[in-house]
Amino acid sequence: MQKTQNNLRIIPLGGCEEVGRNMTVFEYDDKSSATRGKDIVILDMGIQFPEQDMPGINYVIPNTKYLRGKEKNIRAVIFSHGHMDHIGAAPLLLDRLGNPLIIGRPFTIELIKFRQEDYSSGSSKKLKITYVKNIKDEIKLGAFTVKFFRVDHAIMDAVGVILQTPSATVIHPGDWMIEHKPIGRKELEYNQLSNLPKPTVLMLESIGSTNTKKPITEKEMFDNLERLIKNAPGRTIIATFSSQVQRVKQILEFASKVDKKVALDGFSMKMSVEIAKKLGYIKMGKGTIIPINKINDYPDRKIIVLCTGAQGEENAVLPRIVNGEHKFIKIKKNDTIIFSSSVVPGNERTVQRLKDNLYRLSDNVIHSDIMDVHTSGHSNIKDIQDIIRQIKPTYFIPVYANHFMLKEAAKIAYEMGIAKDKIIVPDNGSVIEVNKQSIKVDQKKVPTNYIFVDGSGIGDVGEIVLNDRKKLAENGMFVIVAVVDKKTGQVKGSPDIISRGFIYLRESKDLLSQTRRKVVGIVNKTTGSDQAVNWVHVKDEIRNKIGQFLFSKTERRPIILPVIIEV
Repeated sequence: MQKTQNNLRIIPLGGCEEVGRNMTVFEYDDKSSATRGKDIVILDMGIQFPEQDMPGINYVIPNTKYLRGKEKNIRAVIFSHGHMDHIGAAPLLLDRLGNPLIIGRPFTIELIKFRQEDYSSGSSKKLKITYVKNIKDEIKLGAFTVKFFRVDHAIMDAVGVILQTPSATVIHPGDWMIEHKPIGRKELEYNQLSNLPKPTVLMLESIGSTNTKKPITEKEMFDNLERLIKNAPGRTIIATFSSQVQRVKQILEFASKVDKKVALDGFSMKMSVEIAKKLGYIKMGKGTIIPINKINDYPDRKIIVLCTGAQGEENAVLPRIVNGEHKFIKIKKNDTIIFSSSVVPGNERTVQRLKDNLYRLSDNVIHSDIMDVHTSGHSNIKDIQDIIRQIKPTYFIPVYANHFMLKEAAKIAYEMGIAKDKIIVPDNGSVIEVNKQSIKVDQKKVPTNYIFVDGSGIGDVGEIVLNDRKKLAENGMFVIVAVVDKKTGQVKGSPDIISRGFIYLRESKDLLSQTRRKVVGIVNKTTGSDQAVNWVHVKDEIRNKIGQFLFSKTERRPIILPVIIEV
């Protein structure tokens, strides 16, 4: 009798067709056990920031329909690090999945707890938490043995995750880079991961698969920042991501050394630093940090402001300073403004406008185009080659990037000697099955369509509503209000017309009078018989015929809203 083959199923619910919305389900079904059933472990629960064609959407979260009815099988959710594209959906999804155990390093977990409280006061007390206090910790979760390894990334407490099962061992670095010449420690190596039980599956974040540039080292970047801070003729204002706590820590410690005062501004910036201080990750002289409203109590050369808003986000600190809307900071010509961040794809024009405005106000604006004042948290092609060479995986799955990046990473793996039939380029929803002998992708996918978060609504905005918003944004709205005699079915008086984002009424009188005549004709003709009037049909006729008429005159298609009032 042939022995039943146990498979590890790997199912990305997001992060394999975009940058963001990272969430992967790992499912092991022990067919030899009548009692155990399926064990499920989840890695990350991230959000995706809205794209330009998603008007009004706050962010997008993974679709967890596949996990419906399987909540009791979820052994834990593991978080690789604290960036929003990895933890941002946790407050929305954990409760829906029955509040399973969550596992992560202290800084990551504290960020999740804060986000949970921000979403729903008191909800963080319901969380079941296991802190990974030591990188050598091992955790047993049903058929899974979970281990961890160090990675470099642009946030404290980032870790790689190892999931050992009887069928295969998954190696997942989360987001990663190789920090060359790190400050105060040796460069990380991954050779030890080549000794894990085979077959091994390397799931590698692949944003750097098209990056040919030599990375800026942490030391080069920080030497430049130190020199700028030390030689600044006036105040130093540094805009960076609030999650760059390691960089903030270095700036705070350097400021303490050279007797400068640091004011933090931006809600997320203050929160991240407060959590890092509470955990003992940031240590500096007493009095280094001052409130933002005290910066004018010191000479300009003594002041460093660390703030958010380098992406030009509306209502963030740096744009408010530039627009003259900040209570305590007005840009001076001798201020040094440093963009210690990269430009998030899609924000290029916004950031360029912000820089233009800053250049008008200050003579000392520094950014990565003119000096190395930022290091990326992601790899390049050479790093991807190095990590594959060191780990020597049996199978390779590129993840956490756009499809073209995954394909380029697959090419790198193939050139490194991994056979094409051992490389899988997944889509969101792909069901990948791995066992001792093979890796394959099922023909059927699980649902991964976008779940939009709009205000307090989760999933109540779908494609139809989104399409309407796009049409409104592109062509506007045209409301027609017709008063109809209940007895005769004929229009009384002249229909009212309201236009928003389509035409300016005062300058389109001829078009409006023609439209009114057409509306009267449509209604009178449609209601002219002695039978009961179908008002839905009347509205459809107005919508269709007036739509055609307006397009013939303007070549635009506004959303037309007919309103019929019977009197």
